[in-house]
Amino acid sequence: MGHMTTESKSATAPAAPVTSAVALTERQEARRRRILDATTRLAIRGGFDAVQMREVAESSSVALGTLYRYFPSKVHLLVATMEDQLQQLHETLRKRPPTEEDPAARVAQTLMRAFRAMQREPHLADAMVRALTFADRSVSAEVDTVSRLTTAIILDAMGPGGPPTPEQLSAVRVIEHTWHSALITWLSGRASIAQVRIDIETVCRLITLTR
Repeated sequence: MGHMTTESKSATAPAAPVTSAVALTERQEARRRRILDATTRLAIRGGFDAVQMREVAESSSVALGTLYRYFPSKVHLLVATMEDQLQQLHETLRKRPPTEEDPAARVAQTLMRAFRAMQREPHLADAMVRALTFADRSVSAEVDTVSRLTTAIILDAMGPGGPPTPEQLSAVRVIEHTWHSALITWLSGRASIAQVRIDIETVCRLITLTR
């Protein structure tokens, strides 16, 4: 998927990482917001390769050593950016939920809305998907957060009906895998938007089988 650039970290001893998993002060949250916004701008312009830690630090007015405290690598940074994008999407979907009556159709409609959001900024989408692909165990917490957010979006789209059953959660995982795979094949030019829609609508029928 491309060659990852290795960038040297600050020579000073690393402080404890600042992550979204801990409560941030207002100042820390504002700094984290600037970092994510700068990352998004750089990725929109030039994709994965355009997101360099030094440029992110300069663009967000944050010291390079401080940036590494928040995000130990570019992959951590871009996975966190995907988490941020999904949170924004989740908020939008809660304000404007899907309109279809059938739960499977609601999930398909929701995922296609998410796909179209990615489609509007293909360089950003490619950068975030590459980061997920490159992520190793050191990024597992951030990847898990992205997965939980995707699950929450799908469950919200399904609508009320009590806690999901193990069968439904299994179906949701398969839907997540298909959506992610469809995004990769579209980004690489191996699938049309029409094919993505067919694949998503097909896999969402699993929801009907588990209800």
